[in-house]
Amino acid sequence: MPLHDEHALFEFLVLEGAQAGLSWATILKKRPRYREVFDYFDPHKVARYGDARVAALLADPGIVRNRLKVGAAVNNAQRYLEVQQAFGSFDAYLWRFVDGVPIRNAWRSMSEVPATTPVSDALSKDLARRGFKFVGPTICYAYMQAVGMVNDHTVDCFRHAPL
Repeated sequence: MPLHDEHALFEFLVLEGAQAGLSWATILKKRPRYREVFDYFDPHKVARYGDARVAALLADPGIVRNRLKVGAAVNNAQRYLEVQQAFGSFDAYLWRFVDGVPIRNAWRSMSEVPATTPVSDALSKDLARRGFKFVGPTICYAYMQAVGMVNDHTVDCFRHAPL
C-alpha cells in the first residue's frame, strides 16, 4: 500500500537496513522490540541517541545487534530530519522518485521481480550522497516495495489488482 506517514517511512527505512543479509521474517519477529527500543521510530529522538544509548541497543537481544546497523539507524535519523527540512517532508522527497504515483508492474512469477531497478539505483545514490547508510540499491528497492512505491505483486496475487 502506498505509505505517506512520516514515522512509518522512517520505521521502514530502519527495518530495511536492519534486514540486510537477513530474512525479512527475522526482522518482522523483532519489529515489536525495535519499536520499543527505538522510541517508536521517532526520528527526532533517535537522532539524539548517544554512545550510552547505542551501547544499550547493542546489548539488547530483541534486535539485530550489529554496530554498523544500529549506528546507521542513528545517522539516518539525523539525515532524515535534514531531508524533511529541505523538502518539507521525507514523503515529498521520496515520492518524487516515482512522480508521486506507484510503479505498477505485471510480473507473472516471482522470478521476474528484479532486485534493483534504475529508480532504486537513483534513490540509493541520492540517499548515499546525503549521508545515509545501509541504502544500497537492493535495500532501496525492498524499501520501495515496502512503502508501496512499486507494486510487485504477481498478476495472480489477490493484492495485485487492488493496488
